[in-house]
Amino acid sequence: MITPTPVYDDLKRLVDGKNYFVITTNVDHQFQRAGFDKSRLFYTQGDYGLFQSVDPSIKLTFDNEAWVMRAMEAQGFVKEADGAFAPPEDKSVLKTELPPELIPVCPLDGGEVTMNLRSDDSFVEDEGWHEASGRYADFLREQEGRHVLFLEIGVGSNTPVIIKYPFWQMTDENPNAVYACLNYSEAFCPRRIEHRSICIEGDSGEVIRELANGMDA
Repeated sequence: MITPTPVYDDLKRLVDGKNYFVITTNVDHQFQRAGFDKSRLFYTQGDYGLFQSVDPSIKLTFDNEAWVMRAMEAQGFVKEADGAFAPPEDKSVLKTELPPELIPVCPLDGGEVTMNLRSDDSFVEDEGWHEASGRYADFLREQEGRHVLFLEIGVGSNTPVIIKYPFWQMTDENPNAVYACLNYSEAFCPRRIEHRSICIEGDSGEVIRELANGMDA
């Protein structure tokens, strides 16, 4: 199993004890694996940790952690003391197929399932998705007019309407807000908020690590 990269641990050190909320287009489940409070997370584009039926009329998602564990054991991965899986020394023993009884199916109709990822209009926004969306909206309302940092990390130009543009707008509307952008090659902001913006081009992981280490010093 893939363990969270150090940037998640460093970022968590920065927000621990603070009033924060994470909105992310990442779907890799790493915020939760790094110990972030699930009630302060909003995965807008889905989550590899969830299945959904291929029938989009079934508006539910299903946690797939138990299935992943069984599937990795069946393929020959070795479970280590910390619960993570690692490939065996002899990788030739790994199996590329699953036994039929481990092929995942929808628990409601027995049909096929797929990952809960926003790739087309079949993406399921279930009750959990809407609850997370509501918590994020409530959090933003509570911060109106307050000193708040809108920290954008690694957002590109593919889906700017989800995080980048709203952060710009909310910073513009709140004179007590600051916008910060960490990006390897796309750190910029509108001119009208540049006096309350921090744009850093570089490796976001390195910048966050330096900030976390400086906080601990």
